Amino acid sequence: MDEVRPTSGPAAPGLASLFPPGLQAIYGECRRLYPDQANPLQVTAIVKYWLGGPDPLDYISMYRNMGCAAQDVQEHWHYISFGLSDLYGDNRVHEFTGQEGPSGFGFELTFRLKREVGETAPPTWPAELMQGLARYVFQSENTFCSGDHISWHNPLDNSESRIQHMLLTEDPQMTPVHTPFGLVNFLQIVGVCTEELQAAQQWNGQGMLELLRGVHVAGGPWLITDMRRGETIFDIDPHLQECVDQGIETEGSNLSGVSAKCVWDDLSRPPEDEEDSRSICIGSQPRRLSEKDTEQIREALRKGLEFNTKAALPPINSQRQGHDRPQSRKDSLESESSAAIVPHELVRTRQLESVHLKFNQESGTLLPLCLRGRLLHGRHFTYKSINGDTAITFVSTGVEGAFATEEHPYAAHGPWLQVHTPWLLVHTQTASSAYVLHVLTACSYVTMSPQILLTEEFVEQMLGDLSELNTREETKLPKEYSWPENKLKISVLPDSVFDSPLQ
Repeated sequence: MDEVRPTSGPAAPGLASLFPPGLQAIYGECRRLYPDQANPLQVTAIVKYWLGGPDPLDYISMYRNMGCAAQDVQEHWHYISFGLSDLYGDNRVHEFTGQEGPSGFGFELTFRLKREVGETAPPTWPAELMQGLARYVFQSENTFCSGDHISWHNPLDNSESRIQHMLLTEDPQMTPVHTPFGLVNFLQIVGVCTEELQAAQQWNGQGMLELLRGVHVAGGPWLITDMRRGETIFDIDPHLQECVDQGIETEGSNLSGVSAKCVWDDLSRPPEDEEDSRSICIGSQPRRLSEKDTEQIREALRKGLEFNTKAALPPINSQRQGHDRPQSRKDSLESESSAAIVPHELVRTRQLESVHLKFNQESGTLLPLCLRGRLLHGRHFTYKSINGDTAITFVSTGVEGAFATEEHPYAAHGPWLQVHTPWLLVHTQTASSAYVLHVLTACSYVTMSPQILLTEEFVEQMLGDLSELNTREETKLPKEYSWPENKLKISVLPDSVFDSPLQ
């Protein structure tokens, strides 16, 4: 990237046709906020993304915002991206779908950074941060929504700061823009500490954002990031932890899934048993499909693509609820919506007697959240493997169309595994062929309805057994947890185990 100062003011009449309409529309919103900064400092991609460059954002404008004393808003730098939306309308980057829908991905990113005393120009590191997020969006086609969180695990400015993760919210000043190529919203990046990210995961992003707005040094009303902040909001006001705990207890968690290092083993049969030809991941070795099953999968793919286009494996780290989005892009993980059609002709169902689930430590620490914040509130939770096409979804008992029953609590249907334990139903998906993966991405999750088959005491027992995973201290690995009466085993293992090619 390189820094330039392109004119963002009104284009001369003779140049109007050369100024991309989508770009001009966003500049118009910037001029509304900053009429006295017609030529802001910009970071621009030297080689544009549509010409083969690595940076998806064409420009990032940087403005000096004087804040608002009446609202206790401090002076800061305001960064605004250009490129996640459709700037050109000629299909060079985004497919033009009309004026009524979203423009490109439907949003641009913004970031508000506290201005340090004596700073005369904005730091440029936020531009690279925004480019990194944009690369993820372009490569995965996963969109962001207000309330989403991003686990970054590194100081945002590569310093020693405690601000190492991000939440996303609507920009408090910028209003949605209707461009000739569709609607553009503005999502603001908010830097947070690890403890604040964990609270957002265990409760919900919107709740945490409201708490941050109430603490001046943690962001204030406009959620301005201060990279020098050394205390969490819980250090500043210990009573805020009670707000989070109460929110989890009464509302549960809105986090419905995370990217993870995870695998599952079918302990019902020895690995050398070759009777079953389904594409189920038995330990680390996937089964090969027979020619008959392959043909069935191809037919199911053709049918599946006709009746449903919603992705079965939505993006990770979303807390979205109730926002309508077109299906041309992958939505972020939805916590409550789940209607799926799984072709029964894919392969026959096989009952399993015992299942072993394996997670790395970071994924394992979210198991108490899964139980307490999701399942006890009748919701599901998904672990999507970053090392392959495996996903493990925990859902509440009582799944419409489920093939796992009380009599046969563990069952696999082609690439889908369902594990039914007291209060729990683990719904696992893996794909070892391109055909299976395509069929699954043409479907979404099975509709769930709440059922309580056993007592609450059993869930409390599991929470008690797993309580050490919920601490902030490093747990000595490996750790194993077993419920023999339910034939369920969970292991928390070092990351190196999942880095093996066989996993």
